[in-house]
Amino acid sequence: MLRPRNLVLAVLLLAVVPMAWPAPGGTSVLVMATVGQKNLSWLDGLVLIGYLLGMLGVGVYFARRDKTTDSFFRGGQRLPWWAVGLSIYATMLSSITFMALPAKAYVTDWTYLFANLGIIAVAPIVILFYVPFYRRLNVTSVYEYLEKRLSLPVRLFASLSFMALQLGRMAIVLYLPAIALATVTTLDVYTCILVTAVLCIAYTMIGGIEAVVWTDAVQTIVLLGGALICLGVILFALPGGVGWFFEQAHLEGKFLENAAWWRADLTIASILLVFGGSIFNHLMSYTASQDVVQRYMTTRSESQTARSILTNAAFVLPGSIVFFLLGTALYLFYAQYPERLDEGLAADQIVPFFIIRELPPGVAGLVLAAVFAASQSTLSSSLNSVSAAWMTDIVQRFRPARDDRRNLRGAQAVVLVSGAFATLAACIIASLKVASMFDAFISVIGLTGGAISGLFILGIFTRRANGRGALIGAFGSIGILLTVSLATKVHVFLYCAIGTLSCVVIGYLASLLWPQPPRDLTGLTLRAARRGMGE
Repeated sequence: MLRPRNLVLAVLLLAVVPMAWPAPGGTSVLVMATVGQKNLSWLDGLVLIGYLLGMLGVGVYFARRDKTTDSFFRGGQRLPWWAVGLSIYATMLSSITFMALPAKAYVTDWTYLFANLGIIAVAPIVILFYVPFYRRLNVTSVYEYLEKRLSLPVRLFASLSFMALQLGRMAIVLYLPAIALATVTTLDVYTCILVTAVLCIAYTMIGGIEAVVWTDAVQTIVLLGGALICLGVILFALPGGVGWFFEQAHLEGKFLENAAWWRADLTIASILLVFGGSIFNHLMSYTASQDVVQRYMTTRSESQTARSILTNAAFVLPGSIVFFLLGTALYLFYAQYPERLDEGLAADQIVPFFIIRELPPGVAGLVLAAVFAASQSTLSSSLNSVSAAWMTDIVQRFRPARDDRRNLRGAQAVVLVSGAFATLAACIIASLKVASMFDAFISVIGLTGGAISGLFILGIFTRRANGRGALIGAFGSIGILLTVSLATKVHVFLYCAIGTLSCVVIGYLASLLWPQPPRDLTGLTLRAARRGMGE
């Protein structure tokens, strides 16, 4: 007998395979022939299908384990630390980043390498001060802590802000890579969106967080492997090999030869500005964003969570160097062979353009799978975390007696609905070409990121902060950051720092001005936790 879940999988499979399978003559079904584009070979299509079905297979495998919401959101806390670490790395490396980092090095130099190194500074802080709270409170949604420490309105503000940001982010993560791929291949932009989204929604919906983590682990290998293949092909094609590459890149000032370590002008990206700003960006992601923090609850112990964070941090430096090397190599390659580069090509399209034009059949399909992998790793994490936030912070918070099996079905439904929303939004953006408006919408929602990070700092590191003061701090932070973004030219890398610090300062002062009745803070602040451990 065909179960409903298997029927859904069959329908999804029939819908997606024709999109990726090349038709006779090398042209994909649902394509849009455009001058300057190149058809995918049958071998590329075969590799892409193999990858996509492999990811779906992971979801089917883990579907049998998802009997409770705990297994769906936390994997029964049985996942190995190294897989969780790879999953965190893949989550933070979206398809936009996969193309944007090489594009940045292609156009400029390695200054923005330091944007990724902030996690190395943040990792010890997260392990020492944040993970113990989340693990000992045994939370599913990180925003549960905010209610225990501050108030229910603070929890709802943070959770709803996170969900809104993730819904918008998913649409952008689907749209931008699809545009880049459609520009240099005969794949239609809607095909790219659907291929990325549909199977990702399927394996996330049926396999839960275990499917997300294990597919992310595989996708990390595919991502880095794809970048290394491109880099190797270019180095082999350059006239002087590896030695010539480094010498010429140095002469062209493509590393850090012309970079400024510090400038008093905060509108210009210096190395210290980028690095300092990235610390606050990573602090928000790794302490206050459900899609990352949720991973901390999937391992067996606090020590294994610490190992997963360190694993992620260990991949950041070599992974970033690979992507920046790729961008520099692309610059030198097309400087040597300018006739191979199409005029008017945007920098963000340079990676997929090289994949399609320069890599042999089969290899091109494998590296294109890396682009899809980068999208799916971010999308699957966002889907599961939005579901966790909605079910934990909204449904279970206000209907605690609801049956767990019903909650599990509700969690899967949230994955489906939010994924469908993101897919539809991406398609609307593609059809109406309103990306700039949507980017502005995301930027406005993103103004809450620093505020959410500041709320956790107020809760963990202070005893005087209260719910009323924290909310005043959060909205004050948003107002200040909105003013800064509209009225000044301060570099965007400082936005999260401004938002976080203003929330902490305003929230603390407001708590002193409008005190509330004392609450039991046992285990909820750093000082109280240390006192409890001492006793």
